[in-house]
Amino acid sequence: MKNVVILGGHGSGMIAASVIDRCKLANLIGFLNDVDEVGSSIGLNKKIPVIGKTNDVKRLVAEDENLYVITGWGGFKKAKETIDKIESLGVPLNRYFNAFDHTAQIPYDYCKFGKGNLIAPLVQFSPNVSVGNYCSFFGNCFVGHDTEIGDFCHIATNAAVGARIKVGKGVHIGINSCIREDITIGDYSIIGMGAVVVKDVPPNTIVVGNPAQEIHY
Repeated sequence: MKNVVILGGHGSGMIAASVIDRCKLANLIGFLNDVDEVGSSIGLNKKIPVIGKTNDVKRLVAEDENLYVITGWGGFKKAKETIDKIESLGVPLNRYFNAFDHTAQIPYDYCKFGKGNLIAPLVQFSPNVSVGNYCSFFGNCFVGHDTEIGDFCHIATNAAVGARIKVGKGVHIGINSCIREDITIGDYSIIGMGAVVVKDVPPNTIVVGNPAQEIHY
């Protein structure tokens, strides 16, 4: 059984913790973050300890060959800075852990996943989906067939990503949003809550509404 530390804490970090615990995938050691005091704990019910700061991760991985890492960061408003931070930590990619909930519907032999991905309960993937590294898929979202998703993307609860979609790096797809098939979403873009996307979204763009319209670049 692998030991796992989570980069983060509240929110996405606690979701990652619950997935790991529910599926008995690994031994959860605790959180690393730069906000909460080392020695404190996070969680209203089950308490998960904060065992160090973010920059401690490289040392901890070097000291324990059975220690793996997963990111529990939101950070979609500053996605590029977050990706740069992950890359600066110096943790080998093969030491990032995939936490997949046992209720997720995944045709594993038909899909490809990178490292450090979080898949929450009831997520559904279709065949021929390709996912990068450090992505998060939250409860009951759907990813259609022949879709490519870049690094550090966040697909929120109940979002529906259609078939043959190309999602760039650092993209956030909001709660209850819907993306029509054959769409390209540019790097670091944000799809607003409930948006219905019927045309390509340029990089670094926020779109909202039905049909989705650009409100900020």
